[in-house]
Amino acid sequence: MKTAVPRRTALAALLAAPAVPRAWADPRPDFRIGTIADCQYAAEPDSGQRLYRLSPAKLRAAVTDFNRQGLDFAVHLGDFIDKDWSSFDMLLPIAGQLQRPWRFVLGNHDFLVTDDKKPLVAARLGMSARYYKFTSHDWLFVALDGNDVSSYAWPAGSPELAASMRLRDEKYPGASLWNGALSAAQMRWLHETLTEADDQGRKVMLMCHFPVYPDNPNNLWNAADVLALIDHHACVRIWLNGHNHDGNYAIRNGVHFLNLHGMLDTQQTAYAVLDFHADRIAVNGRGREPDVILPLR
Repeated sequence: MKTAVPRRTALAALLAAPAVPRAWADPRPDFRIGTIADCQYAAEPDSGQRLYRLSPAKLRAAVTDFNRQGLDFAVHLGDFIDKDWSSFDMLLPIAGQLQRPWRFVLGNHDFLVTDDKKPLVAARLGMSARYYKFTSHDWLFVALDGNDVSSYAWPAGSPELAASMRLRDEKYPGASLWNGALSAAQMRWLHETLTEADDQGRKVMLMCHFPVYPDNPNNLWNAADVLALIDHHACVRIWLNGHNHDGNYAIRNGVHFLNLHGMLDTQQTAYAVLDFHADRIAVNGRGREPDVILPLR
């Protein structure tokens, strides 16, 4: 889902910053990852800004680039497809050309399939669970499912859908139906995961399809609760998401909230290679994704 929201002044300040300090002059990262948001293919004619027919070629070019970069892994931040189960058949063989592992995050459009296929989406993307965690070097990466509570990710008549809509009506009346929330069970799991990371002295990147900050029409229904949880855990360094195709950025209590631009709605492309250093993450943008340096607290 895309809502036009201008880039925040915090990102403008980062882009206007002076040359990289001498302490950051060494370009060699500890490791690097590839990141894409909202490839969002469908076997449909292009419609306005939805340039469906270009998505496979843009994904193929990104994979070719990633294979030259010495990545640890690549992540797609949700909305791999726009709709229809058969859309996976077009994109997954292209993604399969990556020579490193893929990590997927689930987006709202990934569930725009028939009800009988909704429970199979995660497995179709090679995911063992809808939310999960893994480590790379001294970092913990946490992939969250912002569709856990939603109007679209569960079959009609299911208890999950009934509970989702009841919660929305009672706690988030009027909330946009293209957004969702983390369930209470997922929130407990996240708290336990971050508590363990705090104890182990790990740095954490949280990855979700949906933003939580700054205020935005595309944010999770329970963004305020998620932010309150993040505030209790010093391990968190960055929240990385898609969903708002125009991109966004803000920093809050030393945590970076980076919304990548969508790959779908541009004649160019949009994705990034992230270089991880001890004191910063360098975002090396492609196409309309800008280069930025994110200092780590």
